[in-house]
Amino acid sequence: MEIFERARLDAYFTKIAADFVPDEKTAAFLVTHLLPERPSFVRAVAAMTALKAVLPKPKSISPAARREVEHTTAVDTLTRELFTDPDTALDYLESRAAGEEMTCLLDVGGYFAPTLETVHSRFTGRLAGVIEDTENGHRRYEDLDKLPCPVISVARSPLKDPEDFLVGQSVVFSTEAVMRGRGDILHGRPALVIGFGKLGSSIARLLHAKGVQVTVFDIDPVRRTQALSQGFTVARDREAALTGAGLVLCATGAVSLRGEDFAHLRNGTYIATVTSSEDELDLAGLPDVYTRTQVGDHVTRYQTTGHYFYLANGGNAVNFIHGASVGPFIFLVQAEILAAIRILTRGDLAPGIHEVPAADRAAIAATWLNYFNR
Repeated sequence: MEIFERARLDAYFTKIAADFVPDEKTAAFLVTHLLPERPSFVRAVAAMTALKAVLPKPKSISPAARREVEHTTAVDTLTRELFTDPDTALDYLESRAAGEEMTCLLDVGGYFAPTLETVHSRFTGRLAGVIEDTENGHRRYEDLDKLPCPVISVARSPLKDPEDFLVGQSVVFSTEAVMRGRGDILHGRPALVIGFGKLGSSIARLLHAKGVQVTVFDIDPVRRTQALSQGFTVARDREAALTGAGLVLCATGAVSLRGEDFAHLRNGTYIATVTSSEDELDLAGLPDVYTRTQVGDHVTRYQTTGHYFYLANGGNAVNFIHGASVGPFIFLVQAEILAAIRILTRGDLAPGIHEVPAADRAAIAATWLNYFNR
């Protein structure tokens, strides 16, 4: 990022932080993809809160961004296990924010969900609530029997639509680049897109525009009708769809392929995902008879007698190979997260899932246009 671009981004976030300054200061923990442009967002969170720690997603850490953030904020190691065990989660939060009058958890992927009820009831401070960025995380909180505090989700915000569309584009770009690196191409290789949400539909449309034969599989009948109306072949049977595919793109935010599914793949199939392997792929369920061999940049061959397939980027989000950039549109969603901080600190939301008001979204969009539509 050029110096003038960084200066514009910092000015944008300074404006957003001023527009949505909370009435009360809250402690905060921030889970984030620590990508090259992310320090500006981190600084904005720190300006609006007492930021106790940044917890970067393990597969998306820029060393330079980490070093920059570490100058002013603690950067801790993030794992699913950290917030799976109630005692471990509580010990961690107490070590950073014991007795805080108000604490917000800024999440990407539902990390805090498994132990949220215990943490809320036993934390020596007061947990104001959670802000969640992703559809996968939204579902994790939605699936809890009872939410003990407010969760503000930006996952389904209209301001996230441009990001979701462009992430889909970046997934196809990186998948094609990985294949070309081995001398393979998209054309002539039927593709199966598992999941027809915002990301999956974007992926399917771009593949189709590139002349690829696309089949869609989704467990939601409504999404299957949407895919059919857009001209895609819709698989009735996932097993048969896997057998016919030469490229499988997983975009569900849940487990797309279980251990027994891999045996149905035809030889030489490529698999790529839009999120982490722990969310999309049950690689642990794959029979031990498969050997794993690195056969190119970011490509692993899984092979057993008479069968083999290729996995891109170790099963993690394929677009992170090339930085997963979606341009300045990501700053719309980050601004909405900042607006959500102010809403949580008011303390008037009931437990449950909430969203940022439309008026706040409009104000964010207007500010964004002033800075980035030049």
